Amino acid sequence: MILLADSGCAGGRGGTKTGGNFPGFWPLWRCILAVQAPAQTDPAGTRSWRGKVHRFHGEDAPASQVGDVASSPSSRPANAADVTHEARFVTGVRQLTFAGARSGEGYFSQDGSMMVFQSEREAENPFYQIYLLDLATGRSARMSPGLGRTTCAWIHPSKTKVLFASTHLDPDAKAKQDQEWERRRTGGQESYAWDFDDQYDLFETDTKGNILRQLTSERGYDAEASWSPDGQKIAFSSNRTGFSDDMSDEDRAAFEKNPSAWADIYIMDADGSNVTRLTNERGYDGGPFFSADGKRITWRKFSEDGSTAEIWTMNIDGSDKRQLTRLGKMSWAPYFHPTGDYLIFASNVEGHRNFELYVVDAAGQREPVRVTWTDGFDGLPVFTPDGEHLAWTTTRTPEKASQIFIGEWNDAAAREALGLPARKPKLSAFSNEITESDLRSHVRYLSSPALDGRLTGTPGETLATEYGAEVFARLGLEPAGDHGTFFQSFEFTAGVKAGAENRLSVGGREVEMDRDWRPLAFSSDAVLENETVAFAGYGIVAPEGTAIGRQADPVNRGSDSGYDSYAHLDVKDKWVLAFRFVPENLPMARKQYLNQFASMRQKAKYARDRGAKGIIFVHGPNSGVKDQLIALRMDASAAAMSLGGISIKDDVADTLLAGTGKGLKSLQDQLDGGDLAQGFDLPVKISGKTQVAQEKRTGRNVLARLRASNYPCKAPVTGSVLIGAHVDHLGSEAGKGIFVGADDNASGVASVLEIAQKIATMDNFERGELGRDVIFALWSGEELGLIGSSYFTKDLAARQSGQIYPALSAALNLDMVGRLREAVTMQSVAASPVWPALIEETSLKHGLKVVTQADPYLPTDSTSFYVQGVPTLNAFTGSHDDYHTTRDTFEKLNYEGMRRIAAVMGDVLLDVARDSGAPPYNRVKDPNGGGGGTGGGFKAYLGTIPDYGNTVVKGVLLSGVKADSPAEKAGIRGGDIIVSLAGQKIENIYDYTAVLGVLKIGEAVEVKILRGSEELTFSVTPASRG
Repeated sequence: MILLADSGCAGGRGGTKTGGNFPGFWPLWRCILAVQAPAQTDPAGTRSWRGKVHRFHGEDAPASQVGDVASSPSSRPANAADVTHEARFVTGVRQLTFAGARSGEGYFSQDGSMMVFQSEREAENPFYQIYLLDLATGRSARMSPGLGRTTCAWIHPSKTKVLFASTHLDPDAKAKQDQEWERRRTGGQESYAWDFDDQYDLFETDTKGNILRQLTSERGYDAEASWSPDGQKIAFSSNRTGFSDDMSDEDRAAFEKNPSAWADIYIMDADGSNVTRLTNERGYDGGPFFSADGKRITWRKFSEDGSTAEIWTMNIDGSDKRQLTRLGKMSWAPYFHPTGDYLIFASNVEGHRNFELYVVDAAGQREPVRVTWTDGFDGLPVFTPDGEHLAWTTTRTPEKASQIFIGEWNDAAAREALGLPARKPKLSAFSNEITESDLRSHVRYLSSPALDGRLTGTPGETLATEYGAEVFARLGLEPAGDHGTFFQSFEFTAGVKAGAENRLSVGGREVEMDRDWRPLAFSSDAVLENETVAFAGYGIVAPEGTAIGRQADPVNRGSDSGYDSYAHLDVKDKWVLAFRFVPENLPMARKQYLNQFASMRQKAKYARDRGAKGIIFVHGPNSGVKDQLIALRMDASAAAMSLGGISIKDDVADTLLAGTGKGLKSLQDQLDGGDLAQGFDLPVKISGKTQVAQEKRTGRNVLARLRASNYPCKAPVTGSVLIGAHVDHLGSEAGKGIFVGADDNASGVASVLEIAQKIATMDNFERGELGRDVIFALWSGEELGLIGSSYFTKDLAARQSGQIYPALSAALNLDMVGRLREAVTMQSVAASPVWPALIEETSLKHGLKVVTQADPYLPTDSTSFYVQGVPTLNAFTGSHDDYHTTRDTFEKLNYEGMRRIAAVMGDVLLDVARDSGAPPYNRVKDPNGGGGGTGGGFKAYLGTIPDYGNTVVKGVLLSGVKADSPAEKAGIRGGDIIVSLAGQKIENIYDYTAVLGVLKIGEAVEVKILRGSEELTFSVTPASRG
């Protein structure tokens, strides 16, 4: 079957015309055929010619034949906007074939150096013949015999053979050529009886055009064939069943009217044997192509009446058939992108006569996306084997005759449009050395929008960790995660949601959740039975400034005076109604002071500590907020408090105030003016139930090991050394976009992957010098509180009787190393006395300027190791204005700087791995009482290091205490859970920081902790922060 007379495929991998009066194809293709190439009136008058195919480059090409086709007025899309649309996906568009009346259906060799195509360029034959084009020289040669019709060619993976369909053995082949010349000379209507010429068979030739073998000989149309990527199989289309002797008279009549409806997809061995039918439904199945991995076949399937065609894929044994499009139009000529993630095809969605190119994901889960925007015919698309260029047949030539064009393909844009992950770099292309190019490729993928910001426990994190594992696997590293995999999974609290049993009635009237009220994220589950509500103004309890060591402000006198919403108010066993925020109309200095004591958690604590059962927040009419209900949003600590909590709308609060003679507005006006109104009980009771559930998710680290004992070692292997970086980031947020995190921390991950590649590809002699295993780690959950690295160290400690050093001799970390300006900061240098000398040696070797920072208590994953007694070293190029914004993008990184930092850290890692002794661990005092841990901004200092990843236990779990700190001197240690401080109940980190803020330096306080099942009490004397 001949495709379109002016679009290329005389057989139609995208086959389109049919014979007789078949209603589906004929009207459509007659319209297409109306756009004709220059007429060939007789053999002597043809414009076809054989010879060199000119391939123009830049400076020596005619202007109309270089760059985007929009340079030619006759081929320009409808308007400038259309050019812009098309340029999103394809740029640098240029014409590839020029010779002959028309050409089309070009397919690349497996290495991209050749293209086979069909063209009308023989003086003696009006029909298509097959040509092989050398893309390096621009020369082409005919592969087909030159007699009869040919269609649909393919190049063998070895580049030694060409496959195509031909009718040259037809005894009437020459007569049919003469008839066609006469028809063209007289302008007569073309006959379509030959469209599914039953003389078509499959042939293979060598690359000089010598026929080697006839592969099919069944009566019927055998065409549209392609070899599998390994050259072992051939897929093709055939209507051979239409010539079966046992057909019914009805089927025989239908077949003679429409032979295309009997065409099915077949597969056979490359020598023509073992023919197997893969499709068996009425309707034209044709145009089969293999995916690049050889596992699937794509084809286009026409409805039985030929009115529509859709794109399908299946396994090569015919199983798992999937329909990818449901456009109800003529969609055909599908072709896999080399990654197999999506396909490109042609369709007339935009109009009966207008065919454009579209892409669709390989699962068919998303709507196809339009690629071309040029009126006329764009079809028969094919990607180069590297996926970086697109060739297709188009009528955008000045003469409106079909020729093959080529352009640069924007894979990233296609993936973004289809909602697919970014294309993973081809791992085999990476250098064994640490290079800018490799670093750039890693960061480009990891910070692509398709990974949606890599938030822990999301599909974006899954893609990022899969990528890291794939790199480690390709390097031959040993999995070091759970159950023989590269992954170590951990559960964490990702959010909160309202339970199914929430209800509330006010004065006997039911109010609706999410419309009138909503539970708070930190609310405990509570049952309300005719509860009394007490109004407590703004619910603030602020001490005198002098009581917490604050100097009197001579300018803003009274700004730090005390404030107590609970003065003379008994709230025991009641629910407290309080306004959010602070009084509106106070002087700024006064508002700033009160604001230190006005968070929701603090206000809830004041109510809880006074015996209240729960707290109710209302914004009030003076606040001006858009949403009166407080969002159920996860915060830094998911620990619930031991009281209920809800927010209500203003009109519900007015219902509570009914009968008091006071309205919400008047009360807020009074308080906003600075008066301390006396609290009071409300006459209206409330009943109901609050229920808040924590949403658990699972994140995962990536762990790989280079086992030193696998190589002839100079000395016995003793333990391991680790290098890591956190792979997670902040995800995405509606209204803000995707936090792609190029510097934070795709830069660190890319560096670890490059260091792994360099070490894994060292020769056996170099690896034989290793005296320790090397562990490569990608941590998740860092942005949520060092969750992944903390889980790793605790798990390791549990398996090693609590002590992980010196079995783990050191832990190196890279966090934000992509913005090198003057120098990189090497942090945690005081953690071991060996670091200064190693930094000196390696930085000189690689020409890297370094500044050092002693403090090992850092807000990054290295701290998880340091508090477990492991020497740590962290590389950091500094913060910047794009930190934790959507502007932290791929193109802003200094990749040469990253290369040098990775080289230095890699050499430090190797030095530790080769040294027979573990780096000594130095327990660092905090000379200023500062650094990591909770308490920043407070004068009083205890030296505790909370475990921010803990969301399970009530209280504050400590991951460690600082050396020589007040907490350590008192006997408190890592693993303890603080449940009381200075007589105040501690249920979460908010309770803890609230009490720290009012401690006095030098005045001993009582600290109660849980250590295992035992409750212990210590006296701790807060020190000065510096």
